[in-house]
Amino acid sequence: MLIDLHTHSTASDGTDSPAELVRKAASCGLDVVALTDHDTTRGHAEAVAALTGLDRRLALVTGAELSCRLDGVSMHMLAYLFDPQEPELLAERELVRDDRTPRAHAIIEKLQGLGVPVTWEQVARIAGEGSVGRPHIAEALVEHGVVATVSDAFTQDWLADGGRAHVAKHETDPFEAIRLVKAAGGVTVFAHPRAAKRGLTVPDESIAKLAEAGLDGLEVDHMDHDEADRERLRGLAGDLGLLATGSSDYHGSRKTCVLGEHRTAPEVYEEIVRRATGARPAASRP
Repeated sequence: MLIDLHTHSTASDGTDSPAELVRKAASCGLDVVALTDHDTTRGHAEAVAALTGLDRRLALVTGAELSCRLDGVSMHMLAYLFDPQEPELLAERELVRDDRTPRAHAIIEKLQGLGVPVTWEQVARIAGEGSVGRPHIAEALVEHGVVATVSDAFTQDWLADGGRAHVAKHETDPFEAIRLVKAAGGVTVFAHPRAAKRGLTVPDESIAKLAEAGLDGLEVDHMDHDEADRERLRGLAGDLGLLATGSSDYHGSRKTCVLGEHRTAPEVYEEIVRRATGARPAASRP
């Protein structure tokens, strides 16, 4: 089985619609794909509907990537197969999502103060119907020739945490995120925990505390982890009794990674499904 448990669509900051993402996942040979847009489940219905048009079997894991912050360090929590209508988790996702627009305006104002002629209209055009985020602003910087790629915008010069144009937003305490996702019947995995090029990372002792609080897994195999990172994380996951996943973090043309570039072992996927009580994977029936 080929399993990719971390992808994004136009419902947040990807460039493929949810339906296009599902069709691409099937065409590239994946057996399982998770849709994990940032702080939203808005793309789920379209993705599930797209399964009916497939000529091969594909399982869709519904989820989200939750924006969190621990001791001043920004981190992301992948949440799988939770009940999207559970009131507390829904309210927290909406709080995070609704803070994205004023934050984007504030970042744009900072960039203009740095001499970059980016505008809200430009960023809104790039975001389309998705929730506005830093990747959309990064793409605007690419359009202006300020940086060569979206990834190049996430440095201290520009949009990285603590960078010249960085603006903080509401982010969920990860212990609270674990509690909320569990209460909604979901499973939690700490996304790209060693992605140091994005900024500060959460120390191992804090990950151990998250494990004690009910964290289910660590995303080990990821484009932002080198071999040493992966070996260390795999050992840490083993020591803490956590699941070790692998994922592409696919964003369409906005990033260089491709669907299925890094994958999750079938037995780990099966354990995630076993633990989840909020929702079940949807599947095509060719």
